[in-house]
Amino acid sequence: CATAPVSSEPMAVAESAVTRATTTSTSADAADELRVASAKLASAREAVARKDYVRAAQLAEQAEIDARVAELRAQSERSRRAAQESQDAARALSDELARKTAS
Repeated sequence: CATAPVSSEPMAVAESAVTRATTTSTSADAADELRVASAKLASAREAVARKDYVRAAQLAEQAEIDARVAELRAQSERSRRAAQESQDAARALSDELARKTAS
């Protein structure tokens, strides 16, 4: 069922969000989430081609949200690794201090 065209804004916002999220870091740390966002954006494009503008807008909105989730997941993973590295460095320093005071 064809519907009246909706604003191209949802598509543009989704395109921008997926493009922004498509980084090496996000691809490595949130690959599944980024894949979902890209797939929904592709489906939104297909819906536009079929003139199913309501579905296209829905998919574009979902793609935007999924792209943001991918970015946040990647950021969270980077923070987790940084915290782990800090803990490891603190542990190594503590071990070194213990060895020096024992000698």
